[in-house]
Amino acid sequence: MELIISAKNLTVSDRFRDYVSDKAGKVEQFSHRPQELNIKVTRYDHSKSAGQEDQVELTVYEPGHVVRAEARADDKFAAFDMAFGKLLERLRRYADKHKIHRGGKHKHIGTSELTASDFAALDITPVDHDVLTGELPIVEEEQPDLVIRSKEFEAAPMTARDAVGHMELVGHDFYLFHNSENDRVSVVYRRKGYSYGVISLGA
Repeated sequence: MELIISAKNLTVSDRFRDYVSDKAGKVEQFSHRPQELNIKVTRYDHSKSAGQEDQVELTVYEPGHVVRAEARADDKFAAFDMAFGKLLERLRRYADKHKIHRGGKHKHIGTSELTASDFAALDITPVDHDVLTGELPIVEEEQPDLVIRSKEFEAAPMTARDAVGHMELVGHDFYLFHNSENDRVSVVYRRKGYSYGVISLGA
């Protein structure tokens, strides 16, 4: 697994690099063939009374999907620990689901059954809110009182169930995908009561 560390508004010390390298091995315990762990550290200088704050964004690239987590704290070590804890939890959940599916203990449920029950049968625990999904950089277009954030990423056909799994990995409340079951652009989203919904564009 390749380890890539980048920084904005600060210099990353050798001590931090060593700290991250020591921890990174845990990713491979839960991850399936991880290709890259990307660590981005950003320092925000607020007012004199508020002081500075460090943000750490972690991204693991695996074949077919991406897992993300981020956190902010007074220093980069604390921010890294918080973000790393979230990342490992998401990787662990994904690994556990794969083990269950491969072992055949759970039967596959069709999209029609899932939507009829608002995806309640998936039994997925919600996670903290985090960054938006997608693999390509966000392009910001600003107007006087309006900020529009847009992004573009490759459309890989998948089922609604798979889309919910990808949504959980990035910690967001919705996920845009190409529905392989009806060949439409669709969105899965988190509803109240830990259930899920799906929206598709008509022909």
